[in-house]
Amino acid sequence: MKLTVVGCSGSFPSADSACSSYLVEAEGYRLLLDLGNGALGELQKYCGLYDVDAIALSHLHPDHCIDMCAYFVARYYRHDGGRPAPVPVYGPADTAARLTTAYGDVPDESAMREVFDFHTLGAPGAPDVLTLGPFSVRTARVNHPVETYGFRIEHAGGSLCYSGDTGDCAELAQLAAGVDLFLCEASFTHGKEHAPEVHLNGREAGECAQRAGAERLVLTHIPPWTEAQVSLGDAKAAFDGPVELARPGAVYEI
Repeated sequence: MKLTVVGCSGSFPSADSACSSYLVEAEGYRLLLDLGNGALGELQKYCGLYDVDAIALSHLHPDHCIDMCAYFVARYYRHDGGRPAPVPVYGPADTAARLTTAYGDVPDESAMREVFDFHTLGAPGAPDVLTLGPFSVRTARVNHPVETYGFRIEHAGGSLCYSGDTGDCAELAQLAAGVDLFLCEASFTHGKEHAPEVHLNGREAGECAQRAGAERLVLTHIPPWTEAQVSLGDAKAAFDGPVELARPGAVYEI
């Protein structure tokens, strides 16, 4: 299983990175986690526009999903080879309606649904574990002001957990239990901001990784105004394993 960091900036793009987006690949299958501001352009460095097999959106804040509107244009108005089959999209309730509103140039969801096959996470009767190509994908609701999910992806004995956006919560540590690579947000700086129901800081990310028994921690979703090296040091002080900062284009073999 291969993880490529497409974008890792939090809240808005930095001079060096698009917002949250991560490409997970195995056996020729490509799963995209989130598609925030600026990520569609960066994605094309690592994957063809029409080669994505499925998309999972952690939540509907723009820095995690707004480039889905640009991706709609690329798929709906494709001139070379005709419109591709709808790509499965897994997201919170009302994902189709929210993206239609954000795009603003179609009267209803029908056009959006011509290119995206929407599936609602957390819906009554919906499974907590999805089979997407070769991947087993476990979902869990995490601690953010809007409906937000973390993802645990497993393949051939390897495991990856992506936190989405979250404050501290037991569900995240459970999702990341014993994981090989924990891709965890660290939006805030310990001792500076304090919003425990919104985001983690570096120390909290390290503490969560330690409780979970994760093998490796990669800090992501760090906004341009946050001192990333401070958060890195705070995480290292709390977690016994290797810690690093996500960077665009980084590739991890899991």
